[in-house]
Amino acid sequence: MFNSLSDRLTATFKNLRGRGRLSEADIDATVREIRRALLDADVAVPVVRELTGAIRERALGAEVSGALNPAQQVVKIVNEELVEILGGATRTLQLAKVPPTVIMLAGLQGAGKTTLAGKLAHALKQQGHTPVLVAADLQRPNAVTQLSVVAERAGVPVFAPHPGNQGAETDLVIGDPVSVARQGVAFARDKQHDVVIVDTAGRLGVDQVLMQQAADIRAAISPDEVLFVIDAMIGQDAVATASAFLEGVDFTGVVLSKLDGDARGGAALSVAKVTGRPIMFASTGEKLTDFEVFHPDRMAGRILDMGDVLTLIEQAERAFDAEQAEKMAAKLSEGKDFSLADFLVQMQQMKKLGSMKKMLGMLPGMGQMREQLENFDEREVDRIEAIIHSMTPGERENPKIINGSRRARIARGAGTTTTAVNQLLERFEGAQKMMRQMAKGGGMPGMPPMPGMPGVGKRAGARQAPQKKVKGKSGNPAKRAQQERELLTKALGGGPAAPAGSAFGVGAPKKDDVDLSSLQLPEGFDKLLG
Repeated sequence: MFNSLSDRLTATFKNLRGRGRLSEADIDATVREIRRALLDADVAVPVVRELTGAIRERALGAEVSGALNPAQQVVKIVNEELVEILGGATRTLQLAKVPPTVIMLAGLQGAGKTTLAGKLAHALKQQGHTPVLVAADLQRPNAVTQLSVVAERAGVPVFAPHPGNQGAETDLVIGDPVSVARQGVAFARDKQHDVVIVDTAGRLGVDQVLMQQAADIRAAISPDEVLFVIDAMIGQDAVATASAFLEGVDFTGVVLSKLDGDARGGAALSVAKVTGRPIMFASTGEKLTDFEVFHPDRMAGRILDMGDVLTLIEQAERAFDAEQAEKMAAKLSEGKDFSLADFLVQMQQMKKLGSMKKMLGMLPGMGQMREQLENFDEREVDRIEAIIHSMTPGERENPKIINGSRRARIARGAGTTTTAVNQLLERFEGAQKMMRQMAKGGGMPGMPPMPGMPGVGKRAGARQAPQKKVKGKSGNPAKRAQQERELLTKALGGGPAAPAGSAFGVGAPKKDDVDLSSLQLPEGFDKLLG
């Protein structure tokens, strides 16, 4: 959603690179471009004015003029001010001391409240809670049925004593949503559910009937959290809608839905600053798992093309199988080779992360590869899976046996071409080399090895001089004397190291030492021993 804003800001900062000092004219030009980018992204005018004013004031101060890299310092300032506009610190749900925790959802019709109820319930269930959904939206056609379907997908129960509107759209209030909400909280308390999520009705626009109903439900159930769900694609009307709901319902937090859209979403970023209420969650897709906690600092990093590695790591920790990862690590540590069967497991684990475009977009600097990301075919992972599934177990474990006829058979089984099979095997060979390098402790190819690992101190890939073995006596007198000393030490049973200062590695005789006269030493060797 923020691709356009991100591209504009990145291009603006690129013009500052390489400058040892920034004049007031440079800063004014930069602030002007930032202002235009924010306004084009539909960020509210008062918010833009406050943000750019703070950036200009700080950029003209000592922290930029005295910086070694003024361009990076300006980016740092913009990042910090963006974090402040987005709400500052991360805000999580405040759970009630005495269960159940009551969460009320409010917002306009079409904002995504019902879908969000299922996503929030699913996320809470993953954390060990026992949520229940309450169908208090009795006006929108089939809203109760939709909530029941969403609850079933999330694996949570739903309290729906009233069927709601089963016909056409109407402005008439059907049933008693206030009573349903009250009964839902009582049901949760009776059945020992620790979280209650109440889905309320919305309207196509803000009106008195909507606000009164939402206010009555709030008064009846005394919710611990009132979440205002807002469509991130709503445009400039977002601020006016949020202000109306703040006055009528007094929500405690904001949830941004449809954050995966391609519309300008700057207005949604203005909500936190205008209302003074934090953005708590973001909905980034249609799946139940496309839901995440909103971190202002991470979102600012995404907008400035700094990536969001922390969120990527958290998603990977949830998706990847720890037991499988341990098996893989143990296999590599034992010196066993990375096989196509292992490669298939890794691909299946990555599919659990969701969209590859979304995952790659969280890496720093990927804004410069936006076109390649947009052209990336998500089905490529499925094609790779099909090719590997067409192989025999022996071929997966030892790809070197895959000759021309085998490749043709695999291609036919996967419904693809021999060229695609060849490309996969070439890519796998590169991955196999990388895994071997990592198993040896050398780290990633092209990077220095990790300290304390085998191979440290030696240039990767460099040819090491072979160690010479001593065969017979050397013609060099000094080397020959060294060989004879080693033979003598061996004859003595490999005794302790020679004391410091000993000329030839043998210390003064002790009482327990072997009598040298009993040894058959070469003629004249006693002179060397003094």
